[in-house]
Amino acid sequence: MPSPPPPPRAVLLLLLLLLPHNAAAAGAGAAAGASSAVNPFTAKAAFIRYWNRKVPNNRPHPAFFVAKLSPLPAADTASFPSALPDIRARLPALCSRAGLLCAGPADAHAASLAAAAGPFTGYSNANFSNYGTGGGAGADSFRNYSPDLNIAADSFRRYGRDSSGRADRFESYEADGNVVTANFTSYAGGATGGSGSFAAYAAETNVPDSTFTNYDAAANGRGRGFASYSQEANHGENGFSGYGKDGNGVRETFASYGNESNVLASAFANYGESANGATDTFTSYGVEGNVPENTFRSYGAGANAGVDTFKKYRDDANVGDDRFSSYAKGANGGAAEFQSYGNSANPGSTTFKGYGEGTNANHHIGFKEYAGENNTFKGYAKNGVDFKEYHNTSSSAAALTVSAEAATSMHHQHLKWSTEPGKFFRERELVAGNRMPMPDIRDKMPPRAFLPREIATRIPFEPNAVSEVFGVPLDTAMGKAVASTVAECQRAPSKGETKRCATSAEDIVDFAVEMLGNDIVVRSTASTAGSGGDIRLGAVTGVDGGRVTRSVSCHQSLFPYLVYYCHSVPKVRVYEADITTADGSDKINHGVAICHLDTSDWSPTHGAFVALGGKPGEVEVCHWIFEGDMTWTVAD
Repeated sequence: MPSPPPPPRAVLLLLLLLLPHNAAAAGAGAAAGASSAVNPFTAKAAFIRYWNRKVPNNRPHPAFFVAKLSPLPAADTASFPSALPDIRARLPALCSRAGLLCAGPADAHAASLAAAAGPFTGYSNANFSNYGTGGGAGADSFRNYSPDLNIAADSFRRYGRDSSGRADRFESYEADGNVVTANFTSYAGGATGGSGSFAAYAAETNVPDSTFTNYDAAANGRGRGFASYSQEANHGENGFSGYGKDGNGVRETFASYGNESNVLASAFANYGESANGATDTFTSYGVEGNVPENTFRSYGAGANAGVDTFKKYRDDANVGDDRFSSYAKGANGGAAEFQSYGNSANPGSTTFKGYGEGTNANHHIGFKEYAGENNTFKGYAKNGVDFKEYHNTSSSAAALTVSAEAATSMHHQHLKWSTEPGKFFRERELVAGNRMPMPDIRDKMPPRAFLPREIATRIPFEPNAVSEVFGVPLDTAMGKAVASTVAECQRAPSKGETKRCATSAEDIVDFAVEMLGNDIVVRSTASTAGSGGDIRLGAVTGVDGGRVTRSVSCHQSLFPYLVYYCHSVPKVRVYEADITTADGSDKINHGVAICHLDTSDWSPTHGAFVALGGKPGEVEVCHWIFEGDMTWTVAD
């Protein structure tokens, strides 16, 4: 069959005339021709034409922004369904093509396996149900399991139930992951002997979420160790519910748990309830953490001869909040020791309510070298509680400031939660030749693209709808991140703030035009070169002649597709600066910095004032625009 003749030249000319006059040169002058080679029949090209209509100043389209645009062909956008079930059915085929953050398919493992077939190396997103039930002696090893994944979701249900003498080890499990979820339900229930080890579990992850429900329940003589668990994690939640309940001689050790983490919350509910001879040790728990929050509710209630030790718990942490409710209530012969507990660098709070209440007289609860602030003891046992070398500084000035000794220590040792050097600086530092530290400006979010507006508007911006479309259960780490993003977007704006959450690239342009007019440009720091080390500034230029101006800053939110939190920022100066190596020999980057001149409405506890000194309204605060973020200003 002969091939069809080419279209007449007149038809091609007509097609070119129908395109907006800027489309042919959509990326002229952009870095590396960012948008000049865009296929005109794609969602990306459609947005560039939209941008040119809304902002008709023929300025280049920056490569960092163009890279975030949807790669979908126009046909996919035009044929996209409207009903949520239809969208859900269509989505799996589009996830990778559309640059979305979607959970991978789970590996299903046979439920009838009775003996271990480990080690399990290189597995990811697996569902182990009834695995190893009734198994005999041996060991299961999960090493480098689900590493470096964007969304990891692993489920261990009734794993090793009624087994005997079985050991399991989780090493480097879900390490370096982003939005990881692990669910251990009825794990090792009724097991006899054996041991379990979680080493380097969920280390350096972003938003880890682990749930241990009825774990080691009714177990006999089991030992379990959590070492370097959730270390250097960011904004995570760990739940231990009914853990070790009705167990006999169960030993649990939490060592270096949640150390150097950022806002990690752990909940222990009905942990060790009605257990016999349980031994739990929390050593170096939450050290150098930032705002760790732990809840112990009905922990060890009704237990017999249980021993709990909290040693070096929350040392050098920033603030933090612990609540012990009905802890060891009605227990018999229990012992709890709080040793070197609560030596936080900045005061936190601890509440003991109904602690040891109703227990027999043969229990002992000791507070030794306990240096707490803002502590409340309500309804605790009247006998068997010993406060030795207990220092409550809440009534003194020491509760409000870091001690001189701590300050000296912090000067020599940068605590993980303290403000990173170079994160905030003064405007006077933005001069050529100045050497200064540069913070880690790398984008920690998973890679994603915008959805075309035509598709984004068909997905209601609320947690249940997003959960249905993307198959993200709301009780997982990703589901909680979705709910948090929606809640922040629905929050009332702060005083003087105008904000909008942009679910498409078109939304960002619309908001920037609404705030600043249609002669605008968008900027971001060119790369991450120099990040985390010392740099020297080359030429420094003030945007709009260095005059006080208004900007629109946009920051990424964690969502299955790109969503930006944008807000209009009044009274700022924006600068561009060449960045060189510390010795000034080589140019390595081109940075964009913004200086907030009016900080009067900022919180007195803002990290900027911790780093720079001063109070709200007294000093201006500058910072770099991080990778993945952007700021819009009027064009020069």
